[in-house]
Amino acid sequence: MYYEYKMVQIPPSISIKAKDARGQEAAWYLQEIINTLAGQGWEFYRIDTVGVVQNPGCLGSLFGASKVFYSYYVVSFRKEKTVQNISNVQPHAAIPPTLPQ
Repeated sequence: MYYEYKMVQIPPSISIKAKDARGQEAAWYLQEIINTLAGQGWEFYRIDTVGVVQNPGCLGSLFGASKVFYSYYVVSFRKEKTVQNISNVQPHAAIPPTLPQ
């Protein structure tokens, strides 16, 4: 079975007003995202944390800036993909994409 995947990056935290707090805000936020994409035919797959290191630029390095670490959360969805001819499917190398610097 082959799948097509869709990733949606979500913020590491959400902001609400104290008067609106009910204790389920994070769950409701995720539920809305998942139900919206499920309505478009995507199956919820999982949630992952992705760490990103941002190196300082030339000027920042001169002034002693250090690396900054960020954590991002990604909600993964999948959809079954029909493959007409399995013999034409080529495996892709597991090479991460190069991010712009």
